[in-house]
Amino acid sequence: MTSAYDFVVKDSKGNDYPLAQHRGRVTMVMNVASQCGYTQNGYEVATALFDKYRDQGFSVLAFPCNQFGGQEPGPVDQVEHLVCTRFKGNFPIMAKVDVNGKDAPPFWDHIKHAQPGILGTTGIKWNFTVFLIDKAGRCVDRLSPGAKLSEVEPKVVALMQAPA
Repeated sequence: MTSAYDFVVKDSKGNDYPLAQHRGRVTMVMNVASQCGYTQNGYEVATALFDKYRDQGFSVLAFPCNQFGGQEPGPVDQVEHLVCTRFKGNFPIMAKVDVNGKDAPPFWDHIKHAQPGILGTTGIKWNFTVFLIDKAGRCVDRLSPGAKLSEVEPKVVALMQAPA
């Protein structure tokens, strides 16, 4: 598979969720955790961008992950409740995943290899690592946890303005 949009992941209910439905859109993907020091900022950035740009071709996908400090111990329905009530987020919450290791879904291996981290490492180091996927499904950027709105928004806008 050459495009992130060729993959099928699981949604919060365990159903297949074809990423092809985001083809032609810019998509922000992040591994999330509700008990992390980056939770507030991460969800606020995602919600602000999604609310502002969803009608202009922007999507957000949040994947709960408990691999870093055990900071997402609860079930996915608790994550959805937190995101919807505390952060007013209405973007899709996916099934809980491991983003590193043998149990990481192929989609995560694909985007990690497309945009390696510091010194070319592919492993994700912490919660709220952000990946940006362009309209054609190419993973074109990786941002560290704690990335501010002022850092992420110009990248999203540039991708939305770029030809497919």
